[in-house]
Amino acid sequence: MFMCSCHEDECNLKFALQELRNPGGPDTTIVALASLLPPVVIAVAVISIFYCYRIHRKIKLDKKWESNQKCIKHPNMECSIMLDDDRSDISSTCANNLNHNTELLPIELDTLVGKGRFAEVYKAKLKQNTSDQFETVAVKIFPYEEYASWKMEKEIFSDINLKHENVLQFLTAEERKTDIGKQYWLITAFHSKGNLQEYLTRHIISWEDLLLLGGSLARGVAHLHSDHTPCGRPKTPIVHRDLKSSNILVKNDLTCCLCDFGLSLWLDPSLSVDDLANSGQVGTARYMAPEVLESRINLENMESFKQTDVYSMALVLWEITSRCNAVGEVKDYEPPFGTKVREHPCVESMKDNVLRDRGRPEISNSWLNHQGIQLVCETITECWDHDPEARLTAQCVAERFNELENLDRISERSCSEEKNTRRLYRKHKQVKYALQILCLK
Repeated sequence: MFMCSCHEDECNLKFALQELRNPGGPDTTIVALASLLPPVVIAVAVISIFYCYRIHRKIKLDKKWESNQKCIKHPNMECSIMLDDDRSDISSTCANNLNHNTELLPIELDTLVGKGRFAEVYKAKLKQNTSDQFETVAVKIFPYEEYASWKMEKEIFSDINLKHENVLQFLTAEERKTDIGKQYWLITAFHSKGNLQEYLTRHIISWEDLLLLGGSLARGVAHLHSDHTPCGRPKTPIVHRDLKSSNILVKNDLTCCLCDFGLSLWLDPSLSVDDLANSGQVGTARYMAPEVLESRINLENMESFKQTDVYSMALVLWEITSRCNAVGEVKDYEPPFGTKVREHPCVESMKDNVLRDRGRPEISNSWLNHQGIQLVCETITECWDHDPEARLTAQCVAERFNELENLDRISERSCSEEKNTRRLYRKHKQVKYALQILCLK
């Protein structure tokens, strides 16, 4: 560095810088290499790391897919989530893998099996990665306009604490672009027996079937309402808010599983009264509790929302009981309130029946001739009480069904023991008679 100091005016006009020669200084080539080498090394390192990451991610995804296929192929290896209840189960681990897979699943839609207010449900084929075999799944397709319903149901299903044998098993949610626009898919297990309303329309059930259907329904609702999982892990209670026979599926073992959570609500303690008030009057009018029809739910008590579910569950239990051959003569299937209201009644029409007339579905005297049906009817009556606080909890209903199942087993055992005793007594008499004949001879 050269410094020039002068004291004259405008002396810098005459300033001249002589060339500085430093024979002992560094070579320009070395300086250039030293400057460029670190960025080149860093660039190579970044490219190598990114390449290794991509390779590792691909291997990981392949392993996930292979794991899914193993679970599909080997249903006995700790599998609890059902892909097709005619064939096999798939473990909850597999479901989590599918749920977090960012790639769209290879699914081929088959037939339309249901249509609701917000979405259509298709039977579909999920292609396996390593073969030409397929597994049957259900695909619920929401149009672009129903994004909010899809998002709500996706969030409910994504809660790991929701998993239960009496709740529809969830695989994954996807956003898909199609020829007709953007669609939102929910992919779940498929149950070939359809929903409970369809099943009751086509079949007359036995007392044992009633215990299976009613008990599993109560256990599913109790799990939703509970603040902990069966293994004791804390969980946020959920209210369904649209319980009805068409929103309940029948599995191959004749147990129920709940579905269609588009109107459900998390009972989070952090929710304010205003948040709950904004949730609105939702559900299906035929199954609405009196306080929902009247818009007088106690928003300061979250248990009030659970009590509306219990009322709806009572109507579904009535539907199941009405098709049981243990009640005597079984009539054709009718929804609750039958022909007293239209096929799709409005809120005002249900107000007249439920609020003004205090009407409930009819329980015939012939139903009470069967001791078990009588206990079920008592439970139903307590669940659809006009006063929400007087209703049973879903957990209490589930416990009552458990007691009925145990009593039924004890009764069957005692009948069996009695038959064995009679059989032994007859054999004893035959032997005694034979001995007497021998003695006479």
